[in-house]
Amino acid sequence: MSDDAQDGPTTVIDARGLQCPMPLVRASQAAKELSEGEWLKVLATDRGSVPDFRAWIDGRAEYELLSQDEETGDDGRTVYIHHVKRV
Repeated sequence: MSDDAQDGPTTVIDARGLQCPMPLVRASQAAKELSEGEWLKVLATDRGSVPDFRAWIDGRAEYELLSQDEETGDDGRTVYIHHVKRV
């Protein structure tokens, strides 16, 4: 992740438990409120969110997909973490 993203996200979207396309819908709504340089962190348990976020960012000059990570949540489910920045 880039250095300026180390300060922490502007917004965190908890979309755990939501199925496609809701993690992306929530992220898209929140991203519209970001100012240049701000970024959001999206937590999702839907595996399909990984390719969804890549496709959403592709061709959108106003956003950058900083990173996508995985971690195991407290309940044992995989949590997919997406970091999206307004550029």
